[in-house]
Amino acid sequence: MKVKDLFVLLLMTFAALLVHGYHPWAEDAEIYLPGVEKMLHPELFPFNAQFFESHAHLTFFPNFIAASVRLSPLRLEAMLFFWQIASIFLLLLACWYLSGKCFANRSARWSGVALVASLLTLPVAGTALYLMDQYVNPRNLTAFAAIFTITEVLDRKYVRAAMSLVFAAALHPLMAVFVFSYCVVLVGLRRWDGRSVLAACLLPFGLFWGPVSPAYHQVALSHANHYLVRWQWYEWLGAVAPLAILWGFSRIARSRQLRNLDLLCRALIVYQLVYLLLALATSVPARFEDLARLQLMRSLYILYILMLLFAGGFLGEYVLKLRTWRWIVLFAPLCAGMFLAQRELFPASAHIEWPGTKPRNQWVQAFAWSRDNTPVNAIFALDPNHMSIAGEDANGFRAIAQRSMLADAIKDSGAVTMFPPMADEWLRQVQAQSDWKKFQTPDFYRLHETYGVSWVVLQRPGVEGLACPYQNDAVMVCRLE
Repeated sequence: MKVKDLFVLLLMTFAALLVHGYHPWAEDAEIYLPGVEKMLHPELFPFNAQFFESHAHLTFFPNFIAASVRLSPLRLEAMLFFWQIASIFLLLLACWYLSGKCFANRSARWSGVALVASLLTLPVAGTALYLMDQYVNPRNLTAFAAIFTITEVLDRKYVRAAMSLVFAAALHPLMAVFVFSYCVVLVGLRRWDGRSVLAACLLPFGLFWGPVSPAYHQVALSHANHYLVRWQWYEWLGAVAPLAILWGFSRIARSRQLRNLDLLCRALIVYQLVYLLLALATSVPARFEDLARLQLMRSLYILYILMLLFAGGFLGEYVLKLRTWRWIVLFAPLCAGMFLAQRELFPASAHIEWPGTKPRNQWVQAFAWSRDNTPVNAIFALDPNHMSIAGEDANGFRAIAQRSMLADAIKDSGAVTMFPPMADEWLRQVQAQSDWKKFQTPDFYRLHETYGVSWVVLQRPGVEGLACPYQNDAVMVCRLE
C-alpha cells in the first residue's frame, strides 16, 4: 500500500468524524465505559455494578482500553477519542483491501470506501445498530477485524483469518460468531456447494436456553428489536431488500467475470437467509423467548457494510469514474444529510465533544459536577427514563459521573435481556422509581431508606424540601441528608 493511499484514508477518517460527530458518553457507552472506569479505579461503583459488569466480564474491551490508558500519558477521555479515530481508520483500511479483491478499477475501489465512510451512522434495519457508533465500543473495534477476516478467507489465508477472528471474539464474542458463520459460508460455497452452511449458521442457536421469570418476560417485551415479528414494515424492508440488491450485484459480477464479488454476494444471501429463518423461529414461540436475546438479525451488520462497499464500487466503476463533479454531486448531499441527522439526534450537545473541553449539554454538566463533588460511595437516583428526556441526548450517568445509581429503564434493561438472572432485582428497583415525575420529598427518602440513595438528579423546577448544591437551567443535583 502506498503512502499516498494511507494519507487519503486518513483524510477520509477525519472527514467521517466531522460528518458523523463524536459523543463519548452516549447510548451504549453507559454499559461499556463503567467497566473500564472500575478497572482503572476499583473503588468505583460499590452498588449495582452487576448491570455493567455482566457485559464487561464477557469482553476484553475494558482490559484493552484500561491497558491503553495505563501504558500511555493520555487520560481516559483522550484515549477514547484516539480509539474512535483508530476504529474509523482501520475499518476504512479493511474496506480498501477488500474492495481491491472485488474491483480492479481504482475509482471503484475508492468509491466503495467513500460510501462506507459517508454512511457510518446509517441505521442497520431494526437492529438498533449503526455501522459505527459515535463513541468507542467493542463493536466499533470489531468491525475492521471482521472485514479483515473475510478478506483473508477470500485469499485462503486461514491462519491470518483465524488471528483476526480471535481478536474480534476477544472484544465482541457474539459479533465474531456472525463473522465466523459468514466465513464458513464462503468456504462452503467455494468447496462444498453450501452443504456446511446450515451447520455454520446454527452455531449460535441454543447458546442460551432455560426458563425465564415473569420479570424477564416484562423487560424482554420492551425491546421490540429483539423480535423480528415486532419490527415495523420499513425495518422489514431494510432486512429483505438487501437480499434482492445482492442478487442483482451477483448477476452483474458474474456477467463481468468478477468472481470474488460474485462469491461474496452469493454467500451473503445464503448467510442472511438462514439467520432470517432463525430469527423468525426465536420470535414467534414463547418457549424460545430466552433465545431472542441472541439478536440474530444483527447478522445484518456485516451484510450492510459489505453491501455498501459493493454498491460504492459499482458506482465508481460505471457512474462516477474520474469525473470530479459526479463525486461531488453524490457525496456532498449524502454527507450533508448524515450530518443533519446527527445534529437532530444530539441537538443539545456539541457535534464533536472534544476531550478536555467543557460540555455544552446541561445534563452532562450536572453529571460531571456529581463526579467531582460527591463521595465515591454515593448512590444516586434519577428518572429511570432520563436517557430519553429531550435535551439529555442519551448520555449515560454512570459513564460520566462515575457513581453508583439505581437501575434505569433503558440501558440496564438491555443488560437484563442478555442476563435474565438480574431481571427480578432490576424490576424491583425500577418499580420503586415508578411515577418518578410525581415524586415528592418523602418518596426520595423512601429510596434512601430502602437502597441507601444519598443523592438525586432532578429536572427543574425540582421539589421543595431538598438541599441542591448544584443547579443549572435544566437540572438540579440534590442531597438527601
